[in-house]
Amino acid sequence: MSATPTRAAIASVCAALLLGGLKGWAAWSTGSVAMLASLADSLLDLVASLVTLAGVRIAAQPPDAEHRFGHGKAEALAALFQVALISVSAGFIAVRAVERLRTGEVAAQAESGIAVSLVAIVVTLLLTAYQRRAIAATDSIAIRTDRLHYQSDLLLNAGVIAALAAEQYLSLTGADPLFGIAIALWLLWGAWRAAADAIAQLMDREWPDEKRRALVELAAREPELQSLHDLRTRTSGSQDFAQFHIHVPGTMSVADAHALVEKLERRLEAAFPGTEILIHVDPAGHVDHPGDELREADEIEQLKE
Repeated sequence: MSATPTRAAIASVCAALLLGGLKGWAAWSTGSVAMLASLADSLLDLVASLVTLAGVRIAAQPPDAEHRFGHGKAEALAALFQVALISVSAGFIAVRAVERLRTGEVAAQAESGIAVSLVAIVVTLLLTAYQRRAIAATDSIAIRTDRLHYQSDLLLNAGVIAALAAEQYLSLTGADPLFGIAIALWLLWGAWRAAADAIAQLMDREWPDEKRRALVELAAREPELQSLHDLRTRTSGSQDFAQFHIHVPGTMSVADAHALVEKLERRLEAAFPGTEILIHVDPAGHVDHPGDELREADEIEQLKE
């Protein structure tokens, strides 16, 4: 069965439900702040996974009269919502950990918490492996953000085990809340990275330089192409977009120019699956924006520099 963003999101919801139930019981039985932090994180995982599911389902809808570029940015919005939840979760964990440090309260029944954390690690490993397949197939930013959160859960669950073991068996008072604070800081770092990716999509950030260069190099292999300029690229969800102008001989007929554009589009779309290519034809020597190097610089010439 192929790993689509929707299936990966459904798997994430199921995993969050299972882990939330297990950790709820463990937090109640142990009183561990690290386990409580892990429970809060799993409950927020559930909400985030539901938002991710909604985001990828909306993003998968085809373009319509009001959204001619499709609905891909719903994934970036879902990712930002997840970032907000991760940040709230981290703040809650930090506050509870500080309270525990002040009171000196110690966790109990470490065995229950350790067992639940081990189960959580196994479930999370299976889920992130499945999410990796979906990301490889579609490069979904919503699933990438969701996977980032679950990857941090691996560290979180390992931290819970270490905290409970240190406090229960090594009598290291304060280990549990200190691990809770470390987990909160890790979650905030993950939220920062995820937010940067989502904002980049919403702001229509250009493709990485290597990817842009690869597109220009492939287009430059067309012998009738005299230059390529005003290249603009962006990503919306799992959909890529690239548009640019090309110079062709002024004597070329409309039919020949159209055939050249179609041939070039087919070549580029084959090399960059999931990319919508839009090419504008200019007669050789024509300049749309005199003096504007950003738009008029020949990308093919720049390859030679």
